[in-house]
Amino acid sequence: MNMLIRSRRAGRLWGPLAASCAALIFAASFSAGAAAQTVRPETVASGLEHPWAVAFLPGNRFLVTERPGRMRIVNAQGRLGEPLQGVPRVAAGGQGGLLDLVLDSAFASNRTLYFCFSEPGSGGNSTALARARLAADDTRLEDVRVIFSGKPKVASSMHFGCRIVEARDGTLFLTTGERNSRKEDAQTLDNHHGKVIHIQKDGTPARDNPFLDRAGALPEIWSYGHRNAQGATLSPDGVFWMNEHGPQGGDEINVPQAGRNYGWPVITFGENYGGGRIGEGISERAGMEQPLHQWTPSMAPSGMAFLTSERYGAGWRGNLFVGALKFRYLSRLEIANGKVVREHKLLQDVGRVRDVRQGPDGLLYLLTDEGNGKLVRVVPQ
Repeated sequence: MNMLIRSRRAGRLWGPLAASCAALIFAASFSAGAAAQTVRPETVASGLEHPWAVAFLPGNRFLVTERPGRMRIVNAQGRLGEPLQGVPRVAAGGQGGLLDLVLDSAFASNRTLYFCFSEPGSGGNSTALARARLAADDTRLEDVRVIFSGKPKVASSMHFGCRIVEARDGTLFLTTGERNSRKEDAQTLDNHHGKVIHIQKDGTPARDNPFLDRAGALPEIWSYGHRNAQGATLSPDGVFWMNEHGPQGGDEINVPQAGRNYGWPVITFGENYGGGRIGEGISERAGMEQPLHQWTPSMAPSGMAFLTSERYGAGWRGNLFVGALKFRYLSRLEIANGKVVREHKLLQDVGRVRDVRQGPDGLLYLLTDEGNGKLVRVVPQ
């Protein structure tokens, strides 16, 4: 299902008629998606406390982060291992804690991994990215080093962003949130709030970053004007995609380009919680990018992944899968010519889907962000 309403002006003009038409279109798309659903959830492991990210280890094992500050291995039979030693202290609380995790592309030879977390420090906390090595005995992290620490630190427990993607050239993308109380920071380049960060594996800015030579701009910044991006992935052709939370309405999918401004909080398809416009209440402005796709009402998107296997049939290959925290489903998005053309809602009420990954077996795996969170395998019927 593509975007139903692209401007507030259209909504004011059409009113109830537009809403009725939108509801009919939504119902038709939903019905098509439900009829086409050919998957079921299979619980691999349970008993995880607000799990946030999963990575795939050799031997059909999983490495999982839990938001309170634990990282643990889950074996092929779903048994939870003891928390790994060596994880740094995190600012756990609200949306903060130990968050995303990815293995280095050469993990098989170097056992290196990257994780991001809310880092405590003077003035509060910020999004940080660390590099470490998994010990040979799988019990601890070694050589832990923070390679990026967001500036400034603020006293907030909200909007950390914190998704990591390794690009094909070996550089790292990291999303950051605008910390909620500092939303105007997303429009300025002297801070790391509401940005996409692009760095090399030693933490230095990537060589093709757009603001390397601009006075007053932080050199790690790739794009700006973001709100709180908690889903990110590479497309099959190697392009960085991300999703981000809107306020009340206006969740977005974006394909961030170097140096571009994605508008928050100047433009948005959402409104304040409880109603009322944000800023001027506009959804477009010259010099600011439009989202590739938006959801109103908000579904609260988190993890996302493109499917590159044919385990679910050739028709699903190349589809984008996004987890819905608010509405507790897995969204399957059909992509054509770089646009979302149809949405199918899968696994209704599976849980608050925090992470979505394709495993080495070609199947999709989900994490549900709950007190008794689960690792779920998406199985073809």
